[in-house]
Amino acid sequence: FPGLADVSISQDIPVEGEITVPVGSHSPDEDYSTLDEPVKDTIMRDLKAVGKKFVHVMYPRKSSALLRDWDLWGPLVLCVSLALMLQGGSADSKDDGGPQFAEVFVIIWFGAVVITVNSKLLGGTISFFQSLCVLGYCVLPLTVAMLVCRLVLLAGAGTVSFIIRLIVVGAMFGWSTLASTAFLADSQPPNRKALVVYPIFLFYFVISWMILTFTPQ
Repeated sequence: FPGLADVSISQDIPVEGEITVPVGSHSPDEDYSTLDEPVKDTIMRDLKAVGKKFVHVMYPRKSSALLRDWDLWGPLVLCVSLALMLQGGSADSKDDGGPQFAEVFVIIWFGAVVITVNSKLLGGTISFFQSLCVLGYCVLPLTVAMLVCRLVLLAGAGTVSFIIRLIVVGAMFGWSTLASTAFLADSQPPNRKALVVYPIFLFYFVISWMILTFTPQ
């Protein structure tokens, strides 16, 4: 470019400055991540979260506590515990109890999935895994009922034993049903709540029947 040959820059103009990128001050907490915490702290935090959800189930009220920060650890622990206590209840001495363990898993998880799909088809506003979380955690009263029934059966099987187990299982069945509906009812259209509650009733009724009719080998 011949025209640029006559252009000169005056030596009096200072060329100053710092070629730096301004970095704002930040606290160490902003760099903290759960990936940086010790494994012990992670486990304790998850256990506390599961414990709080158990408390919400035992004292049910209309709340979104189980819908926020959902997890499936609690339902998995309850399902395994219930399956372990129910296995070995067949009258056939040749049965090692394996099928009962599988039956509990199929009934709980498949039943929870069916109820969740039914809820979504009826216009439910909660997510798939939130519904599974609530239904799974609300098995806690029935797991307690199963534990009480096993202790009662240690004293012997008779009319008195059956009446005690009937009362315990009936009370815990009502508790599980009321707890689950307390968390799930608000997520359904007002004119379709009965269509959602009925499958939940059947779901916990089947589990309650398995607990009540359980007889050890």
